[in-house]
Amino acid sequence: MNVADRSDPIGSSNRAGARAPLREHVANSVRRYLRDLDGCDANDLYEIALRELEIPLFAEVLTHCDGNHSRAAAMLGIHRATLRKKMRDYGIG
Repeated sequence: MNVADRSDPIGSSNRAGARAPLREHVANSVRRYLRDLDGCDANDLYEIALRELEIPLFAEVLTHCDGNHSRAAAMLGIHRATLRKKMRDYGIG
């Protein structure tokens, strides 16, 4: 969670020069993806979005935690077994 998210439930910050909350970056990416579809239908967008978010999220958190699965799972707020299953599903490490 971004610092701005903790103080303001809608994610806006009153601090000058504050970084945009993660949800704004995600929203921009989703808008760009939908625009790039150029009228084509997309099936399973929810599954695609989860996969596209989880893969880099897990990889970056694992790197941050020096590959320690227990620390990474704790940081992510999930059980270590869940992290390992997802890593296996996605072919990560």
